[in-house]
Amino acid sequence: MVPETVREKLHEYIDHADAKKIQAIYTLVENEIEERAYQYDEATLKILRNTSRDYFAGKIKGYPVEESMKRIKKQIGKRAL
Repeated sequence: MVPETVREKLHEYIDHADAKKIQAIYTLVENEIEERAYQYDEATLKILRNTSRDYFAGKIKGYPVEESMKRIKKQIGKRAL
């Protein structure tokens, strides 16, 4: 069976499975899910490294989390209009 078909069948099964079966399936793949949650691809890692290097070299300015969130919300607000 091709992976796409298996994926669809698993989605369908999980959507209708009881809690006990969902927990059993999750237990089988839990470690892999946790490992994947913290992995970045090489392109993203390169961007993060370059940005970090530039910040510590004083080439770019950083912002506190509060100010960053304020700017993000402002931009989202502009798009909503």
